[in-house]
Amino acid sequence: MKPVVIRNIAIGQGRPKICVPIVASSADGILKAAEGFADLPVDIAEWRVDWYEDAAKTEEVIKLAGCLRQALGDIPLLFTFRTEKEGGERSLPLEQYIELKTAAIKSGAVDLVDLELSTAGERIEPIVQEARRACVRVMMSSHEFFKTPAKEEMAARLQKMYQAGADIPKLAVMPQSKWDVLALLAVTLEMSEALECPIVTMAMSSIGMVSRLTGETFGSALTFGAIGQRSAPGQPGAKELWEVLEVIHKNLE
Repeated sequence: MKPVVIRNIAIGQGRPKICVPIVASSADGILKAAEGFADLPVDIAEWRVDWYEDAAKTEEVIKLAGCLRQALGDIPLLFTFRTEKEGGERSLPLEQYIELKTAAIKSGAVDLVDLELSTAGERIEPIVQEARRACVRVMMSSHEFFKTPAKEEMAARLQKMYQAGADIPKLAVMPQSKWDVLALLAVTLEMSEALECPIVTMAMSSIGMVSRLTGETFGSALTFGAIGQRSAPGQPGAKELWEVLEVIHKNLE
């Protein structure tokens, strides 16, 4: 695996990096959350734009992204608009979704952009090419909020995202049993060894909590931790997450 280096963070090297979502709805709330990150264990900040009250106004979003970039200092910024069908707060028409992602890429304010594999579909290639030109990394994502697909399907999705140009393929599933969690971990190990890029996987809910903690063992390069409101089921607090990851990392050395 070749790590993806963004600012001073090497994703895919050492312990899994901690990404903390910003889910405030107002501009003031978003910036206030970012200003508090400096003293917390945050490797990457994710702005969940779908929570923002003016998310449908591209110009306002990009203006706020620039302010957010300044507030975060040198912390990398992941720009995410999560659609409703993938667990987000709202949706946009496809053309507006593409316009928003492309504007973010061109803004110079973001380091990574999340692209949903199923949403962008056949339009994903030009967006990836635009990201390459702007030196913005692509985290391509796929979410299952009601089930855990078969191992073959999970592996195929990660492979498809990699082939579509993802710098970091991401897969999140909803386990119905502990066996589903084991299936996800098995696929994570297999694909982390098969692909040449870092991958991110997680099983959601309390059953899947262990998958958010064992990335360094099974091959998931990044995990999500909350500060305040959580953006997904089973997401642990960032400070507690850092403590557990550090214990595991030190004992794997």
